Amino acid sequence: MEATVPELPEPSSAAGSATASSAPRSLAEALRARDDASLAALLHARPDLLGPVPGDMTQLATRAGTRASVVRALDRLDRFALQTAEALAVAPDPCPYPVLESLLAGEHGSGGGARQDNGARAELPRALATLRDQALVWGDDERLRLVRTARELLAPSAGRPSPTGLGPTVAEATAGMSPTRIQEIVAAAGLPATHDPVSAVSALTGLFTDPGRMSALLDEAPAEAHQVLGRLVWGPPYGEVTPNPTPPVRWLRDRGLLLPASARTVVLPREVALHLRGGLAHRQTEPVAPEVGADREHRPQLVDANAAGQALAALSTVEELVKSWEHAGPPVLRAGGLSVRDLKRTAATLDATEPTAAFWVELAYAAGLLAGDGEADERYAPTPAFDDWLELPPAERWSALAEAWLAATRTAGLVGDQDAKGRTLSALGPDLDRSAAPEVRRRVLELLAVLPEGASAAPEALLARLDWERPVRGTSALRARLARWTLTEAEVLGVTGRGALAAHGRALLEHRDPAPQLAPLFPEPVDHVLLQADLTAVAPGPLRRAVGEVLAVLADVESKGGATVYRFTPGSVRRALDSGRTASDLHAFLAEHSITPVPQPLAYLIDDVARRHGHLRVGAASSYVRCDDDGMLNEIMADRRSAGLGLRRLAPTVLAAQAEPGALLDGLRAMGYAPAAESQTGDVVVARADAHRTPPRSAPVPVPDGPPVPDTTLLAAAVRAIRAGDLAATAVRKEPASAPVAAGELPRTSAAETLATVQAAALTGSAVWIGYVNADGAASQRVIAPVRVEGGFVTGYDHTADEVRTYALHRITGVAELAEEHL
Repeated sequence: MEATVPELPEPSSAAGSATASSAPRSLAEALRARDDASLAALLHARPDLLGPVPGDMTQLATRAGTRASVVRALDRLDRFALQTAEALAVAPDPCPYPVLESLLAGEHGSGGGARQDNGARAELPRALATLRDQALVWGDDERLRLVRTARELLAPSAGRPSPTGLGPTVAEATAGMSPTRIQEIVAAAGLPATHDPVSAVSALTGLFTDPGRMSALLDEAPAEAHQVLGRLVWGPPYGEVTPNPTPPVRWLRDRGLLLPASARTVVLPREVALHLRGGLAHRQTEPVAPEVGADREHRPQLVDANAAGQALAALSTVEELVKSWEHAGPPVLRAGGLSVRDLKRTAATLDATEPTAAFWVELAYAAGLLAGDGEADERYAPTPAFDDWLELPPAERWSALAEAWLAATRTAGLVGDQDAKGRTLSALGPDLDRSAAPEVRRRVLELLAVLPEGASAAPEALLARLDWERPVRGTSALRARLARWTLTEAEVLGVTGRGALAAHGRALLEHRDPAPQLAPLFPEPVDHVLLQADLTAVAPGPLRRAVGEVLAVLADVESKGGATVYRFTPGSVRRALDSGRTASDLHAFLAEHSITPVPQPLAYLIDDVARRHGHLRVGAASSYVRCDDDGMLNEIMADRRSAGLGLRRLAPTVLAAQAEPGALLDGLRAMGYAPAAESQTGDVVVARADAHRTPPRSAPVPVPDGPPVPDTTLLAAAVRAIRAGDLAATAVRKEPASAPVAAGELPRTSAAETLATVQAAALTGSAVWIGYVNADGAASQRVIAPVRVEGGFVTGYDHTADEVRTYALHRITGVAELAEEHL
């Protein structure tokens, strides 16, 4: 069952949640200035920061800046928030808010002109608040700082442009260039010579960032030079040149508008590109999520009825699938999973395509209805849970399937693809888990849920919205495939009807039981069929379980739909006789449950098969054949098809065989006879093999997408622990006058001083700072409020652990009173 996301306070505003009187100097200080609600929101959005709970704010900030954590946080940003982070990665560090705004929305009067603002200015505070809340950006609006790891991931590096298409700055591109060459560039650009490379680079940067002077310089460029710049301006900013470049390229290179990146490569400096772009970091910003509108509208009642029909067909398909595996299920491959041949057979049994059959197989497995039996020759078989599932009402059975589908990380759509090693992924095999699948399924249904009842959305609109919400390259392609599979699977399963979310699908999405809404839509089961003269029976609706089970043995399903057509054959009638029923039982069953008279051809078929059924008897000798009609035995012996059975006559009415009884039965039936198995006492053995079941099995556990989302209780406890640890780490302590120590060192106090200080604190109810070494030799700093000192132990409230603890006095290395501002 999916955990409920706890209610958390609203995220901070664009200006940040810090309320410190001065701007923070580090991410740790920015986090320290947050209130508890803002810290809880951060830990909820980035649960990987809680493994384990950080000891203080410095540890929290350090963990929030690790590469793995930052990558995960960037992966979960929407497109405009990510574009804001990308703009900060190429902006000056720190970056004032107006500069960031101009990078995203443009500014009028710049060299390349400004594009029309498409809402970036209005949406920038929201995007910036998202980055601040996730601890990817810190600082006030005058000094915005992107965390270093995010800047390294998003900023251009050697040979790699940033996602914005911008290259390195002039200073970065000229690093390592000879001072003489730099002075040549400065002179060619019309700048006065300088005494050192640093000032020369600074002068060149000033030229490229001055719109007026830059426009004047570009006005002197040849027309072909503008074409060269146009090919590089939006990225990639690198281009290959020959040892003897063309005059336009030489003109640009001489003036630093193109700088060498290698022997045959030049790069467009970031400052030049920004001027040509009109100050924009992106060619196209997308501040607003694409709208998902109604593509088609249907009557809600029609949608619900259509989805209910699909749901009923889904129950029938899953039941047929699992029952087809209960006697001789397919073997489990050595590497795990279902073979391609067995998947084809399953698809033929279900009269479905192979991808659809893979979906039903994976759905039954996810619901815990199928599993490997664990035997030496392991095969797939129904689990005991399948029998319990069959006893549920139809609507509840569907609810179990739908809930398993919504939460499953196993992805049937991957069946037939190849993994990284070139191996084909098989149904029920390993490597089918995709942790993003539950989130994508739920998100697709949520987007459908906001539409008017009965309305469907165009798949392209849904995919565009999902791509905007998670645009990181590498994950968006998988999410698009998952979304397409979700739309198909939801329709086949009956969560949607005609592409619109059904009422019971909406209840499933909202964590409500969909059974009460679905049950009235299911037709009432019937207990009768219509027998026809062509040896078929038509069930006008879903049959009652007892009737359906008997009819499934007596006849073969010929077609499905609103009405199911069964066909009677000699083989199906013999199957019913093998199960222990007699001809009179079959006649009575058909007469009772048919609203039409039993056709004469069907009655003749039953009597004819029953007349021959059991005429031959097979037992274990290894095996033998016994028959009162020695002429029939002569006929069998003379038949060439019996050569492989190893038959020989023992008596006029008995044949011995080298084949096992089961093989002998199959062989005689293949020859057109209808033998019956015989026990040691000579009685007919009823060939009703008990359906095979696996030992109790649990449904596969979904693979989580990272650490689980913490609940409200855990968040509150974590915030208290971090606050307490931070207090112990940052508290200002009064050093004992008798034992002055250097800053940052643990003060050492004698046993007498330690005892006196903690006793005084216990009497006054004040808190003290202690250094403590536990039994494992690990040293730690604690802020405690002693309440009792006796027997060599001090008991007090530990602010760091947020609980009452007892410490051995001889393990306290030093003690100090807290400064007045921390009391």
